[in-house]
Amino acid sequence: MSPVIETDRLILSPVAEGDYADLCALLADPGFFRHIFPQALNAEEAWFRLLRDVGHWQVMGYGNWAIRTQGDGRYIGSVGLLSYRRIVDPAFDAPEIGWGLSPAFQGKGMAFEAAAAAIAWAEQHLKADRLVCMISPDNTPSLALAGRLGFKPYAETTYKGDAVILLERAGT
Repeated sequence: MSPVIETDRLILSPVAEGDYADLCALLADPGFFRHIFPQALNAEEAWFRLLRDVGHWQVMGYGNWAIRTQGDGRYIGSVGLLSYRRIVDPAFDAPEIGWGLSPAFQGKGMAFEAAAAAIAWAEQHLKADRLVCMISPDNTPSLALAGRLGFKPYAETTYKGDAVILLERAGT
Protein backbone atom coordinates (compact mmCIF):
# COMPACT_ATOMS: atom_id res chain seq x y z
CA MET A 1 0.00 0.00 0.00
CA SER A 2 1.33 3.43 -0.96
CA PRO A 3 1.63 5.80 1.99
CA VAL A 4 -0.13 9.10 2.53
CA ILE A 5 1.93 11.54 4.60
CA GLU A 6 0.47 14.53 6.42
CA THR A 7 2.42 17.52 7.70
CA ASP A 8 1.17 20.67 9.39
CA ARG A 9 0.21 22.30 6.08
CA LEU A 10 0.40 19.54 3.47
CA ILE A 11 -0.93 16.16 2.38
CA LEU A 12 1.42 14.01 0.31
CA SER A 13 -0.35 11.21 -1.54
CA PRO A 14 1.09 8.90 -4.18
CA VAL A 15 0.49 10.27 -7.66
CA ALA A 16 -2.81 8.98 -9.06
CA GLU A 17 -4.94 9.37 -12.18
CA GLY A 18 -6.97 12.10 -10.48
CA ASP A 19 -3.85 14.32 -10.46
CA TYR A 20 -3.71 14.48 -14.27
CA ALA A 21 -5.41 17.86 -14.89
CA ASP A 22 -3.38 19.51 -12.13
CA LEU A 23 -0.18 17.95 -13.45
CA CYS A 24 -0.92 19.20 -16.98
CA ALA A 25 -1.34 22.75 -15.68
CA LEU A 26 1.85 22.60 -13.61
CA LEU A 27 3.99 21.17 -16.43
CA ALA A 28 2.80 23.95 -18.75
CA ASP A 29 3.72 26.74 -16.29
CA PRO A 30 6.98 28.48 -17.39
CA GLY A 31 7.74 29.42 -13.78
CA PHE A 32 7.74 25.73 -12.92
CA PHE A 33 9.48 24.03 -15.82
CA ARG A 34 12.23 26.56 -16.62
CA HIS A 35 14.89 24.77 -14.55
CA ILE A 36 13.68 21.26 -15.43
CA PHE A 37 12.65 21.12 -19.10
CA PRO A 38 13.56 23.23 -22.14
CA GLN A 39 9.85 23.78 -22.84
CA ALA A 40 6.42 23.03 -21.43
CA LEU A 41 5.25 19.44 -21.53
CA ASN A 42 2.06 18.80 -23.46
CA ALA A 43 -0.90 16.76 -22.23
CA GLU A 44 0.44 13.53 -23.75
CA GLU A 45 3.84 13.98 -22.08
CA ALA A 46 2.11 14.81 -18.79
CA TRP A 47 0.09 11.59 -19.09
CA PHE A 48 3.25 9.54 -19.62
CA ARG A 49 4.86 11.17 -16.57
CA LEU A 50 1.78 10.33 -14.51
CA LEU A 51 1.89 6.71 -15.68
CA ARG A 52 5.62 6.57 -14.90
CA ASP A 53 4.97 7.85 -11.39
CA VAL A 54 2.08 5.46 -10.73
CA GLY A 55 4.14 2.53 -12.03
CA HIS A 56 7.16 3.58 -9.97
CA TRP A 57 5.21 2.88 -6.78
CA GLN A 58 4.17 -0.52 -8.15
CA VAL A 59 7.70 -1.59 -9.13
CA MET A 60 9.89 0.09 -6.52
CA GLY A 61 7.60 0.49 -3.50
CA TYR A 62 8.36 4.23 -3.43
CA GLY A 63 7.91 7.14 -5.80
CA ASN A 64 6.39 10.58 -6.31
CA TRP A 65 3.78 12.07 -4.03
CA ALA A 66 1.34 14.74 -5.19
CA ILE A 67 1.47 17.63 -2.73
CA ARG A 68 -1.82 19.24 -1.73
CA THR A 69 -2.58 21.83 0.89
CA GLN A 70 -4.36 20.82 4.10
CA GLY A 71 -7.91 22.09 4.25
CA ASP A 72 -8.68 22.99 0.63
CA GLY A 73 -6.67 20.20 -1.06
CA ARG A 74 -5.14 22.53 -3.63
CA TYR A 75 -2.50 20.82 -5.79
CA ILE A 76 0.85 22.57 -5.44
CA GLY A 77 3.39 20.14 -6.94
CA SER A 78 5.23 16.93 -6.18
CA VAL A 79 8.03 15.45 -4.15
CA GLY A 80 9.40 11.97 -4.56
CA LEU A 81 11.96 9.28 -3.99
CA LEU A 82 13.03 8.04 -7.38
CA SER A 83 14.92 5.40 -9.28
CA TYR A 84 14.79 6.68 -12.86
CA ARG A 85 18.00 4.99 -14.04
CA ARG A 86 19.20 8.32 -15.37
CA ILE A 87 22.11 8.23 -17.77
CA VAL A 88 24.45 10.48 -15.83
CA ASP A 89 28.16 10.21 -15.01
CA PRO A 90 28.87 9.47 -12.25
CA ALA A 91 25.89 7.14 -12.12
CA PHE A 92 23.44 7.42 -9.26
CA ASP A 93 23.97 4.58 -6.80
CA ALA A 94 21.29 5.61 -4.30
CA PRO A 95 17.64 6.67 -4.35
CA GLU A 96 17.14 10.13 -5.81
CA ILE A 97 14.89 12.75 -4.28
CA GLY A 98 13.18 15.37 -6.39
CA TRP A 99 10.72 18.18 -5.74
CA GLY A 100 8.86 20.84 -7.67
CA LEU A 101 6.21 23.32 -6.60
CA SER A 102 3.94 25.71 -8.42
CA PRO A 103 5.49 29.20 -8.48
CA ALA A 104 2.54 30.47 -6.41
CA PHE A 105 3.74 28.31 -3.51
CA GLN A 106 7.49 28.76 -3.81
CA GLY A 107 9.34 30.66 -1.10
CA LYS A 108 6.85 29.71 1.63
CA GLY A 109 8.73 26.76 3.15
CA MET A 110 6.36 24.21 1.63
CA ALA A 111 9.02 22.52 -0.51
CA PHE A 112 11.17 22.12 2.62
CA GLU A 113 8.20 20.73 4.56
CA ALA A 114 7.35 18.23 1.81
CA ALA A 115 10.95 17.16 1.14
CA ALA A 116 11.70 16.79 4.86
CA ALA A 117 8.63 14.53 5.19
CA ALA A 118 9.79 12.44 2.20
CA ILE A 119 13.29 12.15 3.71
CA ALA A 120 11.84 11.07 7.06
CA TRP A 121 9.79 8.41 5.24
CA ALA A 122 12.93 7.26 3.38
CA GLU A 123 14.89 7.02 6.63
CA GLN A 124 12.22 4.76 8.09
CA HIS A 125 11.40 2.62 5.04
CA LEU A 126 14.27 2.57 2.54
CA LYS A 127 17.24 1.99 4.83
CA ALA A 128 19.48 3.56 2.17
CA ASP A 129 22.94 4.79 3.14
CA ARG A 130 22.32 8.06 1.32
CA LEU A 131 20.03 9.99 -0.97
CA VAL A 132 21.07 11.92 -4.08
CA CYS A 133 19.59 14.73 -6.12
CA MET A 134 20.37 16.57 -9.34
CA ILE A 135 19.86 20.33 -9.69
CA SER A 136 20.60 22.85 -12.43
CA PRO A 137 23.34 25.28 -11.33
CA ASP A 138 20.97 28.13 -12.29
CA ASN A 139 18.28 26.90 -9.89
CA THR A 140 19.57 28.74 -6.83
CA PRO A 141 16.34 28.30 -4.79
CA SER A 142 16.52 24.48 -5.14
CA LEU A 143 20.25 24.48 -4.40
CA ALA A 144 19.57 26.49 -1.23
CA LEU A 145 16.75 24.11 -0.27
CA ALA A 146 18.99 21.10 -0.83
CA GLY A 147 21.57 22.69 1.49
CA ARG A 148 18.91 23.25 4.17
CA LEU A 149 17.95 19.58 3.83
CA GLY A 150 21.56 18.49 4.41
CA PHE A 151 22.64 17.79 0.81
CA LYS A 152 26.19 18.58 -0.26
CA PRO A 153 27.56 18.72 -3.83
CA TYR A 154 29.74 15.81 -4.92
CA ALA A 155 29.98 16.22 -8.71
CA GLU A 156 29.28 18.57 -11.59
CA THR A 157 28.27 16.90 -14.83
CA THR A 158 25.73 17.07 -17.64
CA TYR A 159 22.33 15.46 -18.06
CA LYS A 160 20.74 15.45 -21.52
CA GLY A 161 23.25 18.09 -22.57
CA ASP A 162 22.61 20.49 -19.68
CA ALA A 163 24.92 21.26 -16.77
CA VAL A 164 23.79 19.82 -13.43
CA ILE A 165 25.13 19.56 -9.91
CA LEU A 166 24.87 16.19 -8.17
CA LEU A 167 24.30 16.36 -4.43
CA GLU A 168 24.16 13.74 -1.68
CA ARG A 169 22.80 13.43 1.82
CA ALA A 170 24.22 10.74 4.06
CA GLY A 171 22.55 9.01 6.93
CA THR A 172 19.18 7.85 5.68
